Amino acid sequence: MRLAFTSITVAFAVSLVASPLFAQNQAAAALASAGCGPDNVNFSVKTDKSQHPEGQPDAGKALVYIFEDEKLDPGINIDSNITTRVGLDGKWVGADSGKSYFFFSVDPGDHSLCADWQSSLASRSKQAGAASLSATAGDVYYFVVKVDARTHDQPALRVEPVDPAEAKILIASSSLSTSQPKK
Repeated sequence: MRLAFTSITVAFAVSLVASPLFAQNQAAAALASAGCGPDNVNFSVKTDKSQHPEGQPDAGKALVYIFEDEKLDPGINIDSNITTRVGLDGKWVGADSGKSYFFFSVDPGDHSLCADWQSSLASRSKQAGAASLSATAGDVYYFVVKVDARTHDQPALRVEPVDPAEAKILIASSSLSTSQPKK
């Protein structure tokens, strides 16, 4: 009887320790299947307000633009612009910071596009959004990562498609973003 009680106690203790790990693995798996890259990769981002280039799809590829749009309360306590990482099919492809944009080539076919808030604060780093992309060679696709960090509600992040006409305005009014993984 004592052996059975000890086994149950050990099993219960293991489940208490394993549950958070299982939940973390589930969350990581969900983010990866949504298109996000590994959590341990962070980006350095530079923006240039003077450049507003428009790309052209490479031969046999599609082109994807990513814009960042932030909604912040005046005087909100964020040290700098919000950085969002963007992933495609489980690999990070770049990052935006503040009202900026970047673009990249993608192979034709179905893809999972993901964005998350790069932050050392747990409540912010759990903010992510995703969208499906069915790319056709020669076509151009536009998405906006909407980050809402206003104090009236919980932080939120969404990825939404953008109309091509609206994208022209966003290109002209946004800074060009260049990013690279931090070492």
